[in-house]
Amino acid sequence: MIRISIDAMGGDHGPTVILPALVKVIERRPDVRFLIFGRDDAVRPVLDQLPRLAGVSEFVHCEVAVRMDDKPSQALRHGRWKSSMWKAVEAVKNGHADVCISAGNTGALMAMSKFCLRTMANIDRPAIAALWPTVRGESIVLDVGATIGADAHQLIDFAILGAAMARALLAVDRPTVGLLNVGVEEIKGQEEVKEAGLLLREANLKSMDYHGFVEGDDIGRGTVDVVVTEGFAGNIALKTAEGTAKQIGEYLRAAMSRTLMARIGYIFAKGAFDRLREKMDVRKVNGGVFLGLNGIVVKSHGGADEEGFAAAIELGYDMVRNRLIERIKSDLDTFHTRQPQLQVGKPATAGDGDE
Repeated sequence: MIRISIDAMGGDHGPTVILPALVKVIERRPDVRFLIFGRDDAVRPVLDQLPRLAGVSEFVHCEVAVRMDDKPSQALRHGRWKSSMWKAVEAVKNGHADVCISAGNTGALMAMSKFCLRTMANIDRPAIAALWPTVRGESIVLDVGATIGADAHQLIDFAILGAAMARALLAVDRPTVGLLNVGVEEIKGQEEVKEAGLLLREANLKSMDYHGFVEGDDIGRGTVDVVVTEGFAGNIALKTAEGTAKQIGEYLRAAMSRTLMARIGYIFAKGAFDRLREKMDVRKVNGGVFLGLNGIVVKSHGGADEEGFAAAIELGYDMVRNRLIERIKSDLDTFHTRQPQLQVGKPATAGDGDE
């Protein structure tokens, strides 16, 4: 059984969307059990209407819910030990759950996760990794919002973390890894990126195939399995891609309804448009994985609907099923045994980011 802890109070919609999403997961993953945290007055009325979910779940009342506009410091001060978000993360630490899922405040969730679970040995800052649909399938992009202004050693950390996730999720024995840059030439880019590229090439790690620098358009092409960048650029790229997908969808809907001939043409091409809509559906790749912690935490988009939140849960499910934490620890141990002089994980001067 895969045990999943749920922060039922997170996101824009709370239990009214989150709990029905759990039912969708049960239908597709019958070997899951849920530990649900939230306020009794908000969760019970919804849970009582979902007997199938109640049969595979345990509910724990929490008197505090972290608000979406709380600063991380406020969330820690008022929600530590007693909020639904904290309790959901703590369940992973205590071994009561294998993975935690929350659609709540990103900065608060990262702060609580780091405070409660702690980072792995030799990892200074965790990263948020996202699945990215490409013309070749899917890639992994990190960091998409946790660490702003990562140095060269942290970029190497992210490469190791991302490669382990790719091996666990994409079934690639030696995933290709690229550093996001303003050009593919070795002389271009910030010093931190160029230094990281040099060190990764010299390291010649067995856990990854270092491709070199990649540009923004390489992400959608699927040029590499893992794209590594710092959180500022990664978060902007993620939000831009999501917005562009919605924009194209609006263009298509407007074009198909503009004239009678366009509506008739849509009928004949409906199958193709349905496949396009499926490929561009951002709900299918909802969920950012917090990497570098002693436990798995998945952040769902705050505005996700039932299908989107279910996708985030299933992402966490797959990470547990494919032993993500064990793979990361193995890769880190191998790297530091071979490359102790690099001192990977040196502290950075930059602060944490937030979505």
